[in-house]
Parts: sequence; structure tokens; C-alpha cells
Amino acid sequence: MIALLHFGPMCMGVSGVDNVYQSRAWTDSESLDSVGIPWSDACRLEDLARLDDGHARTHLDLGDRWPARWTTKWKYGQKDSMTCPVQELNTVDLSRTLPVRRFTWRTDQEHRPGLEYLTTTNRHHGFESFEEECLLVVADFAADLLEALSQPFRLRFFADGNKVDHTPDYLLLTRQGPVVVDVRPAGRIRPSDHLKFAATAEVALSAGWRFMVVTGWRTHVWGAVDAMSAERRPLDEILGIQSQLRRAAAQGPLPYGDLVESCSIPAVARAHALHLLWRRELGVDLSGPYGDDRLIRLTPQKFFEGTR
Repeated sequence: MIALLHFGPMCMGVSGVDNVYQSRAWTDSESLDSVGIPWSDACRLEDLARLDDGHARTHLDLGDRWPARWTTKWKYGQKDSMTCPVQELNTVDLSRTLPVRRFTWRTDQEHRPGLEYLTTTNRHHGFESFEEECLLVVADFAADLLEALSQPFRLRFFADGNKVDHTPDYLLLTRQGPVVVDVRPAGRIRPSDHLKFAATAEVALSAGWRFMVVTGWRTHVWGAVDAMSAERRPLDEILGIQSQLRRAAAQGPLPYGDLVESCSIPAVARAHALHLLWRRELGVDLSGPYGDDRLIRLTPQKFFEGTR
């Protein structure tokens, strides 16, 4: 089978943006590092997450032709699956894959599975814990997401002469390419997990993909993203509130409370401000707890290009 999806760098322009974007001058040197403030509109998934990099490859069997011996299993239907050597991952048809492991719901289970709606795909995706649900929401916001595949494949690799199986939590298809993600809260990563993460990292590297283990979120990130996600669905712009918000924010970063009060209907402006923050047309300062005193800015044109 030939892969039907191509994931390379690309930009998606946004039409209908007020001319006010052209009037705000931002220098090329004004970036996340130079201003010293983590603005939400300029952050990637990697900037918002706490990542684990403690997986060592010492015990992996990485001798000659290991990509031919290590395999991945993909599922396409109830009885339709394919086993593919790691060296042939570029032949996998990612557009038709299904989770290789079923999601189960029981009253006596310790974890909390469910379905999370993503605006990027306009459908629900499975998760097995609250931490995985958070990953889906933040990825929908910050990962330049095209598609999210839950329980995407089962990896079989060799370590110290033994066969070991591992199913990553997600394969995120982004504009920068595929990203394999495992989600483990900090403090719950066992030595066997480090071994599996190291093997998955090798597989991702050989395929030209990225790999990350998300252990949590940087301070204040989840509260802000959770608040913005409340207004992530489309909102009708019939009162001109969003234009008022853009014009006010174009004058310079304003506290959230002052920004919405500058609009004709502040109560309605709060919902539309959250919607524009989710769409990354506005950015919020993530250096403190989300609230009326947080600074809101109009997204610089260089960051806005390529957003939803």
C-alpha cells in the first residue's frame, strides 16, 4: 500500500482578517524568547508541555538491519490488519488506520476513558485517562494539527534478546510532520516504560517523525487552554464584537478585563475573546494564572499566518 497523506511544512492563510493586522508593527526580533513572556499564540505543543527525556537506548538490540526485524502492526478494520517492518513505515496508509486496541468502559476500572471532540477534525477521539484527554485538547490548540490517531500501532521490538510490545498513545499528524506521543504523568514512569519510550524514539527517528513523552503541563498552561476551549466552536459574528476586540488589542497588550470592557457589550465580548484566543487571532500572556489581569495582544502577522 502507498501512503495517501503527505505531511510537510505548509502554511494556511486566513481570509477576512481586518486591515488592523497590517497596522500593528512588530519587529523581527520580537519573539517568544526576546520578550520573555510565553504568549499563547506563539507557543507550540513542545513549549507548553513538560517532557520526559530519560529513556536510554542501552538495552535495545540495534544491530544490523534492526529496522527490518522490528515491526509495527496497524489495524484497518475488524479483521483487517497489516504488519509492517519499521523500515517500510512510509508505505503505511495512515488515512485508513483504526486504533489497534479497543477502548473499554467498565464501572470497576481505575482509569477514566472517554471521547474528546477536536475542532481540527470535527469529530471525537478516544482517550484512556484525564491526562490523555488534556493532551488532545492542547494538541488541538497548539500542535498545528491535521489529524490525531489514538492507539495508532503496536510496536514489536527487541531488547536484551527479548521481544517487547508497546502501543504508543497517539500519532499526531501535523503540518510539520507526524509526531508520536506517549502520555505518562511525572512520577509514574517505570524502568520498563523508559525502555519502550527509547524504542519508540528510535522508530520515530528512523521514519523521520518526532517523538515525545508528555508528563504534564507548564505552570498556568492547562487553566488557560481549558478556558479557551470553552469557546472553540464557531461563533456567529453578528454584532461586530470580534472587530472591536481586534481594534482594541491592536493598540497594544491590554488586561483581559479592560479589553472586554472596551467593547459595546462586555458580557458577549468575553465569549468572543475566548474564541479569538482559541483561534490564535489573539494571544494571552501565560506567565501567570488566567484571569482579568492577564495581558491580551493582537497576534503578530508572522505568528498568525498558518493558524486556523
